[in-house]
Amino acid sequence: MVFLAVISHHESHMFPLNDTIHLQSSNGRNGNFTKELRMAEHEQLTLVARNPSFGLPTACPNCLPAYIYLKFARIPFQLDFNSIFPDSDQIPYVESGTYVAYNNEKGGVIESLKKDGIVDLDSDFISMPEWTSTKAMVSTWLTDALTYELWIGTDGTSAWKIYYSDVSWPIGKILFLKKKYTEKLHLGIAKNNAEQIEGEIYKRAKLAYGALSAMIGGQKFLFEDRPSSLDANVLAHVLFTLQALPETSVLRGILLEHDNLVNYAENHKTELLESGSSSSVRQFNADSSSATRGGPSNWRSKPNNKPKREKTEEEKKFKRRAKYFLGAQLVAVVLFLSYIGGYASGDMEDDEDDDDLDYE
Repeated sequence: MVFLAVISHHESHMFPLNDTIHLQSSNGRNGNFTKELRMAEHEQLTLVARNPSFGLPTACPNCLPAYIYLKFARIPFQLDFNSIFPDSDQIPYVESGTYVAYNNEKGGVIESLKKDGIVDLDSDFISMPEWTSTKAMVSTWLTDALTYELWIGTDGTSAWKIYYSDVSWPIGKILFLKKKYTEKLHLGIAKNNAEQIEGEIYKRAKLAYGALSAMIGGQKFLFEDRPSSLDANVLAHVLFTLQALPETSVLRGILLEHDNLVNYAENHKTELLESGSSSSVRQFNADSSSATRGGPSNWRSKPNNKPKREKTEEEKKFKRRAKYFLGAQLVAVVLFLSYIGGYASGDMEDDEDDDDLDYE
């Protein structure tokens, strides 16, 4: 049977055209990808994510599940990084030729890959009641707990390193406070209920970890003997919590109470993140200074051994002048934004007073 590709174009404001591929058979009926066509597409897949850090191929909590999902599917793909738009909700996204699947469309990258017929690891599980309830628990309770820890419950250094380390400090500070304010609104946190909301978040996270611990037992995967998108999401959450959150993290402490969840993540980390199999992506260099976070497991990392070239005095002098000039321009921008009230609000000013982070 011969298939014709009909391509519809939708303009994207930040990235290349969001082209969706629809396949139609020669007799007019819609058809599925053939195995050969799927493999041809998979050989060209690229996952665009945020930068690696903390010993992880991508330190973004939204990007890591997509990375692990593609690794579980054993699909060859390349990993690229985008740090131009640190606050974009389109990242991560997968592209292959004219096909693009964004994080903010169709329920996320993984759901897009399933709906568009690229790869679906969940087809045998979606009718199971325990699958639906577990997925809801992970996507709400654990997602909210990680969001709270990353932006509110800790000092914010992990969030800064992941999202804003590549932008200048004044702009990064504004974006950080704006994001923190947005997440407070999302979680329903106000001055009069902050402690109550925090208690509920940690209580639900503890219940979720207990349920997952009982479910996984000593098995390799959550359901039967095969990986699924749920495994990808849980593994990404556990790995990120253990490696990217500081040792003082309350959520990290709760997770460490469940040894089998830690072992579950450590075993898969060795296989998925450190192996050099044929389905591996381009090798990444982990930040060895922040990759290991204490705890019972020996979380390994790959140090960056790239030698640094000694700068000349002229280069150092030019760099200092450039910094002063750029700093003056950014201060002017910040003062202007403050004057027009672009980011001014009472809650955000309180956040800046309470969480004055001394970032380098």
